[in-house]
Amino acid sequence: MLFNSYEFIFIFLPLTLIVFHLVGGQGHHRVAISWLVAASLFFYSWWNPAYLGLMLISILFNYAIGVSLNSGEKNNKKVVLYFGVLVNIAILVYFKYANFFVDNLNAIADSEIILQTIILPLAISFFTFQQIAYLVDTSRGETRECNFLHYCLFVTFFPQLIAGPIVHHKEMLPQFARNDVYRLRAKHLAVGFTIFTIGLFKKVVLADSVAGYATSVFNVAETGAALTFLEAWGGALAYTLQLYFDFSGYSDMAIGLARMFGIRLPLNFNSPYKSTSIIDFWRRWHITLSRFLRDYLYIPLGGSHRGKIRRHINLLITMLLGGLWHGAGWTFLLWGGLHGLYLIINHFWRGIIGVNKVPVILGWGLTMLAIIISWVLFRAESLAGAGNMLGGMAGLQGISLPAPLIGKLGVLEAWLYAQGVVFHGTAAFGSLAEGGPLILALIIVAIAFPNTQQILRRYRPAFETYKGEIKRAQFKWLEWRPTLSWIVIILSALTISVFEMTNISEFLYFRF
Repeated sequence: MLFNSYEFIFIFLPLTLIVFHLVGGQGHHRVAISWLVAASLFFYSWWNPAYLGLMLISILFNYAIGVSLNSGEKNNKKVVLYFGVLVNIAILVYFKYANFFVDNLNAIADSEIILQTIILPLAISFFTFQQIAYLVDTSRGETRECNFLHYCLFVTFFPQLIAGPIVHHKEMLPQFARNDVYRLRAKHLAVGFTIFTIGLFKKVVLADSVAGYATSVFNVAETGAALTFLEAWGGALAYTLQLYFDFSGYSDMAIGLARMFGIRLPLNFNSPYKSTSIIDFWRRWHITLSRFLRDYLYIPLGGSHRGKIRRHINLLITMLLGGLWHGAGWTFLLWGGLHGLYLIINHFWRGIIGVNKVPVILGWGLTMLAIIISWVLFRAESLAGAGNMLGGMAGLQGISLPAPLIGKLGVLEAWLYAQGVVFHGTAAFGSLAEGGPLILALIIVAIAFPNTQQILRRYRPAFETYKGEIKRAQFKWLEWRPTLSWIVIILSALTISVFEMTNISEFLYFRF
């Protein structure tokens, strides 16, 4: 079931919300939590009931390991922890990477190992990482959970189950211990509904509207057809914006849904295209994933405490594995490795000239250039397709302008011809030319407008992963208030979004 579907918005969400508050408001907190767990399991099984069993097995196994870590001998904790983590990783590797490993082994060794295609269970990467973090925190004595029902809610809470944010046990369960969570409160509903609607608008109106332009260009790239400079850059920019508003929309919707239940989730997306460095970018993009990689991979590897060379190696390993986490493919591995190199260069540069010594506009421009190039690897279905796109972006296949401009540029047209510019393009060019104004408008929105958290800042919509993340909007009139004008704006956005939901598409991060 998708957040951007009619059955979710008009049936599942209202029913789940009403029953939770009706039961919980009468003081039956355990029953309310049970209802929420059952609803979350139903939400997950809507996609494929067969994999509900896998999630339940994962929950039972990790809860048992957690109990053992809480009650076991100190000397045995490491063995139990390693066993628990290895089993989680083994399950993830089998479902997500077995086909990838076998295909590459067959290609390298010229073997003919046959393995049936394994369908990737929805959200396995997210609930596996979340439970690994729980086991590590339990072994450190940072968290303790003896209530199985509470643990089930921690894993299955549907607003953040499918694509994050990746939450810590200590961030979630204490909130459900508060009595006021179970009472229906107008403020929580109003704030949550507003954030959810903004996210829905981002997804179905903005992200899905620009998706077709990206798809047309990347599909042409996969055929091997030559893409000209403007075509390649147009496709890359379209995908850069599609992914931005798709993930931003999902993150808003998750935070808004949780807030309707009186729960605050950690901030997971914070205007990453306003970043002025790659280090800054990874403090803004998928914040809880970068936090997990830092706390449970980079730091255990030694972090930055074993010299600069070791720090750079640790960064590269962390980002390579982070890339592989996103998908079983060489393009994802290269994407992660490229960001590892970006981070190494960024740290090296800061070591030479210090922090904040580069002009803001230059830092932003270089950062965005690096990010757009990396998204090509992230989106391309093959290395050949990625190479074709990057070659076009580098101008290796010529520069083309729309054919309708022929005869309308005067003396400039002859000069352009002399420089090798042509007036044609692939089939993708026409749609890109039509989508140019939309792409330009979305660029302006992404880099100039306040984000959802800034608009709702005074109502503390999410808690900060890093202190001081949610900054005040530049213009106070853009801050949300429960006024008639804002009601009209939000209801209008909801109406437009609902009518745009005729062709429902899944969120991009559901694939990971």
